[in-house]
Amino acid sequence: MATLPLEKMRQLETRFGEIEARMAQGPESDVYVRLASEYSELEPVVAAIRNYGRTVSEIGDLKQMLKDRDTEQEMRVLAEFELAELEERLEELEAQMQLMLLPKDAADEKSAILEIRAGTGGSEAALFAGDLFRMYERYAGSHGWRVEVVSASEGEAGGYKEIIATITGRGVFARLKFESGVHRVQRVPETESGGRIHTSAATVAVLPEAEEIDVEIRNEDIRIDTMRASGAGGQHVNTTDSAVRITHLPTGVVVTQSEKSQHQNRARAMQLLRARLFDMERQKADSERSAERKSQVGSGDRSERIRTYNFPQGRVTDHRINLTLYKLDRMMEGEIDEVVDALVADFQAGQLASLSEN
Repeated sequence: MATLPLEKMRQLETRFGEIEARMAQGPESDVYVRLASEYSELEPVVAAIRNYGRTVSEIGDLKQMLKDRDTEQEMRVLAEFELAELEERLEELEAQMQLMLLPKDAADEKSAILEIRAGTGGSEAALFAGDLFRMYERYAGSHGWRVEVVSASEGEAGGYKEIIATITGRGVFARLKFESGVHRVQRVPETESGGRIHTSAATVAVLPEAEEIDVEIRNEDIRIDTMRASGAGGQHVNTTDSAVRITHLPTGVVVTQSEKSQHQNRARAMQLLRARLFDMERQKADSERSAERKSQVGSGDRSERIRTYNFPQGRVTDHRINLTLYKLDRMMEGEIDEVVDALVADFQAGQLASLSEN
């Protein structure tokens, strides 16, 4: 039987009651919005806690009934049958509660910034980067998330040398954070007359979208340069300086935006800078727990080869959890939930094992 943190469960119930009482007093602008958000997060957890409490109480009542020598035989048989059912349900509830009470990643509910860059493989790598972007775009669409391209550099034969996009919606980062790493593709290029399989790669980075309250960027810590935005062949898109490059002096992080609107470029460049600085802080905190991270899929190591897409065999293999699926065509259409669910389950199993060791 699992050992549940009963004190934490009581604290969550108490906090939920406090929120209910405050919300009953009526909307209070920003305060009400924050309370409503916390309420929606706590509601399923507290419902499970209460269900667990009722089940424990019912089991206690039935055991007491069976101890009573005056209980009639017919009632005793019914009680034993019901007790067995409730004890089985209690085990399921305990497993459910364990997962619900695992330490939460504060960034899980955030939107995300998706960065895909072609790696080794030239034009094939750029085409594959384009395929990956469309895969994530379709996946986002199936979840009702909004995708907006921030910047893109197209490959000579199609696809992208680099593409950066925001994916906006609740819980985006929780579902996509394990996609960071090197994605490898094995397939026969259309230009390959001999039918030889080529291997190329693209690097994916998924960053939680950071707000101003997550990262403080002081004016004196950044340098902003404006440049002329250039289009294909080096032609100027317009006659004004519109491209924006922001350098974060303490870390050396540089972001560039070169769309037509200088005002929009600055806003988007700051958005990217916040996300990268926030990610750096998260990576630093994670590296300090490196011993724990070695046993978890969520290391976020950008240089780690995480997945291979083998087109001739229609096979996808995620190397971190040794999962192989023969449904490459469906995955490229955005049906990646099976892999995402397996990665999340493996990560949670690692967390549970870590807690049981402590």
